[in-house]
Amino acid sequence: MKIGLVSPYDFSFPGGVNNHIKYLAKYFLKWGHEVKILAPQSKNNNESTLSVIPHGHPFPWSSIGTVSRIPISPWLPFQVRNTIRKETFDILHVHEPLLPLLPLSALLSSTCTNIGTFHAYHGTPYFYKFTKRYLLRCLPKLHGRIAVSGAALQFISSQLPGEYRIIPNGVDTTYFKRSNLRRPEFNDGKLNILFVGRLEKRKGVDYLIKAYADIKYKLPQTRLIIVGSGTRWSQALNTLVKDINIPDIVFTGYVDDNEILSYYHSADVFCSPAIFGESFGIVLLEAMACGIPIVASHIAGYADIVSHGDDGLLTEPCDKDALAGSLLQVLENPTLRLEMGDKGERKARLFDWQNIAGKVMALYQECIDQKKKRGRSRSIEHSITFVL
Repeated sequence: MKIGLVSPYDFSFPGGVNNHIKYLAKYFLKWGHEVKILAPQSKNNNESTLSVIPHGHPFPWSSIGTVSRIPISPWLPFQVRNTIRKETFDILHVHEPLLPLLPLSALLSSTCTNIGTFHAYHGTPYFYKFTKRYLLRCLPKLHGRIAVSGAALQFISSQLPGEYRIIPNGVDTTYFKRSNLRRPEFNDGKLNILFVGRLEKRKGVDYLIKAYADIKYKLPQTRLIIVGSGTRWSQALNTLVKDINIPDIVFTGYVDDNEILSYYHSADVFCSPAIFGESFGIVLLEAMACGIPIVASHIAGYADIVSHGDDGLLTEPCDKDALAGSLLQVLENPTLRLEMGDKGERKARLFDWQNIAGKVMALYQECIDQKKKRGRSRSIEHSITFVL
């Protein structure tokens, strides 16, 4: 089977959608399929095993509190159309299929079996409100629709009704797994709270810092480790840390995939206090696969993964007192940490990428079979009409 995977985002930079595509490609190649990736690409730094066909030059685009890099060019639809005609895919799998310009152009140009995966949970769907009439004409091009979570399904189905299947993001459990090997600088007996993510306002790191001020007063042998690349919001966070004047808050900056595991292994509890805009908590799964208990905000997307009181605790967003209380509950109870970590580790195995890729491949085959069946039915109808 020849498969085209389409990403709207700059494939030179890591991110949830691009990582999703990379893991699908990895297993599809392993199973003997031919895979090409259509994506914007600002620099050629991808794995040699992946065949990426660059499309367009990406530009920064701000939406729902985050910045993405997408291509904008009047020539892009023509370039995409030529690629699709040349490659003759059996399956075209478009991620965020209704985003301009690359995914939408690919969908409109395709004549093969088309699959769309919807990742986002926007909260305020301005884009869909303004373009809904046009987008409804494009949806029949999708023979299969995937939402990565209940939150993503709720959002997209409220705007563009239809049949969707939930196939979540995955986690590489061969890489993210339990270990007692801490980073030397964090192996001093202190209990470590870990955050991993971009330092954007919607991630709620300011509430975590304020909660940590209360925790540090009640439980001095603690440390807060904040892993993530800086944004304009970073300066506000640094100012907040100086104002509250609390020690043992560590900003690591960007950490690449080869090093991130050692930070998970150094954590006693993982905390993600996001305020909104999370359709799925990939970092939660990574922490759970490493046997780390979770404290996170009770928002759409996170509640699909964490079972409150079982493998973690969920608190109301923007409530630093509730966040501090939940973190203290976990930090002060070693037995609870172990039990939650064990349950989370078992749950994470259900999300292993091989299982997720298998579900996607099964949907491909199902949609191909249905398309062939519809084609035979139309052929029979045409023959009957001709005879009559």
